[in-house]
Amino acid sequence: MDISTQNPAAPPALPPDVERKRAARGATRPGDRVFLGLSRGSGIFVLVLMAAIAGFLTYRAILAISKDEANFLTSFEWNPSGVPPQFGIAVLAFGTVVSSVIAMAIAVPIAVGIALFITHYAPRRLGGTIAYVIDLLAAVPSIIYGLWGALILVPHLDGLYGWLDDYLGWTGILEWNGGAPRSMFTVGILLAIMILPIITNVSREVFRQVPRMHEEAALALGATRWEVIRMSVLPFGRSGVISASMLGLGRALGETMAVAMVLSPTFDISASLLDPGGGTFAQNIASKFNEATVMGRDALIASGLVLFVITLLVNGAARMIIARRKEYSGANA
Repeated sequence: MDISTQNPAAPPALPPDVERKRAARGATRPGDRVFLGLSRGSGIFVLVLMAAIAGFLTYRAILAISKDEANFLTSFEWNPSGVPPQFGIAVLAFGTVVSSVIAMAIAVPIAVGIALFITHYAPRRLGGTIAYVIDLLAAVPSIIYGLWGALILVPHLDGLYGWLDDYLGWTGILEWNGGAPRSMFTVGILLAIMILPIITNVSREVFRQVPRMHEEAALALGATRWEVIRMSVLPFGRSGVISASMLGLGRALGETMAVAMVLSPTFDISASLLDPGGGTFAQNIASKFNEATVMGRDALIASGLVLFVITLLVNGAARMIIARRKEYSGANA
């Protein structure tokens, strides 16, 4: 026995679980206690701020809805300044959902393809350059996207609209009457470009977390590169891609200025996605808030409450999906 390790004067060692609990309580050093207090206060502040926003929106929404003579959820009319006031969110809900679905249908496949190319096909230098450009797209302000959409995208969509009308106009959904291409389809294309960096970046990081052993085992069995991606990469990253898509959906739901600059709203629901019509919650608030009366602002705040709830549900669902796949952590080990 090594006598030098025996020190009768030393205090008895605490069990590991007790030491972890003391460290978690910040009982080790004053700096730890200060940092713990600041972190806890920051978290509580965020919760209080969210509760204050929700309370404000709910209070003003109740004031507006109590005076609404129409059905707030199903009415197609928006006239909060009328006598009596009548307004509803049916058109806004339809436009918000349709534009977001179009954006997701366009952006998700392209984003997943870019992420797979960067992580598994492109040379490192080329992949790094593409990833850098994608990161730059995420930093472009919404107003710049709106200006580009109004001045460049809209004037060059006549050909696409004509092609869709010629070959798919018989469906009624893609029928074009020859007007300006300022419709929900144009909004969906613009939103797809805006959410593309978010989905691409998150998907890229998820694909990089695939364990090397999975890919090497598939290669050892004679799988091609695509078979490795199909059998190892995509199944592992499925939850990550879903959560990335929902995060992108959260931005598409709340986008304001870009939508307002390319859409010609008529507060009506059109059967064709290529005809002007509809609107979104955020676009309606941005375009009507300055000139609205007190009742009109309460009505807009009520529609904002609906958008607030929808966005919270979408982001909450994304967090739940991420929490269900704990194996992202340490997957490269």
